[in-house]
Amino acid sequence: MESEEVRELRATLARLKQEHRDLDSAINALEQSGRADALQLKRLKKKKLYLKDEIARIEDQLLPDIIA
Repeated sequence: MESEEVRELRATLARLKQEHRDLDSAINALEQSGRADALQLKRLKKKKLYLKDEIARIEDQLLPDIIA
């Protein structure tokens, strides 16, 4: 894998991880406030799950499994 591609993947990975943490904080704040809209929470959780899948996909590209 080329170094430019690796740098781009790492930058994307860092951005996605930050967005995932931000969503987690937002979800927790909404749940604790007691004023959470169920549909809004569902959408945020779905987005968080999508980000988690993207993070895993990029991590797999950066660190592929080595079959010994």
